[in-house]
Amino acid sequence: MVTGGLATGGLRYAADIGAEMIQVFVSNPRGWALSAGDPAQDERLREAGLPTFVHASYLVNLGSPNAETLERSVATVRHNLRRGAEIGARGVVVHTGSAVSQSRADALRQVREHLLPLLDEIPEGGPDLLLEPMAGQGQMLCATVQDLGPYLDALDFHPRAGVCLDTCHAFAAGHDLAAEGGVAETLDALHGIAPGRLKLIHANDSKDACGSKRDHHENIGAGHIGAQPFADVMRHPVAAGIPVCIETPGKVERHREDVELLKKLRDS
Repeated sequence: MVTGGLATGGLRYAADIGAEMIQVFVSNPRGWALSAGDPAQDERLREAGLPTFVHASYLVNLGSPNAETLERSVATVRHNLRRGAEIGARGVVVHTGSAVSQSRADALRQVREHLLPLLDEIPEGGPDLLLEPMAGQGQMLCATVQDLGPYLDALDFHPRAGVCLDTCHAFAAGHDLAAEGGVAETLDALHGIAPGRLKLIHANDSKDACGSKRDHHENIGAGHIGAQPFADVMRHPVAAGIPVCIETPGKVERHREDVELLKKLRDS
């Protein structure tokens, strides 16, 4: 989290690390409280012109069998979509959730029931809802690229439902991005299942091996994925023009190094 206001702190941090886009939280990412926002800060963020994305609270789980969690998740996603529109965000990232103790089929029916109305509410010019598959731990509803098929099908492949691909999550779920041809295989599969749906990439290396189902991010090139696959990701036609965001460990210096390395890999 940055300090100094949504725009003031966020834009300053982006400048400090050399970022060309920005991802923000519009409320506490580890809580349910929903912040009203500051119109002046919203205007500054819109005027900055950087591609902007919102990440919803980590607590959101539209597949939860707990009625209170489900109710709060729906309210949080609706709030994030509204705030995303107010700051001019291109997309709102939401974790695809877990069935927890209920069946996968029941959880997907629940996702359909509660997410379709939210997708229908998005106004023209508002942010898309970007579904982020997870690392595959527990009863996660969506981890591999292939899992996106039934998830999007449950949403009738709604036109406002996009995809945020996290490289660490994909690697942990079993997509071997470090292997020769692994990136192309993964992105080709994504295109086959959800053509044109990729709207954002979270570029994170992994502290753990492929298929670990552990969501432990590492700095670019310092983990089991390695640096070269990130060049392959950014050069693949499916990722052409797609903003790339880091969620790596550390603060300004480490983040600046990650951004600089990604730029070098992209441009070399």
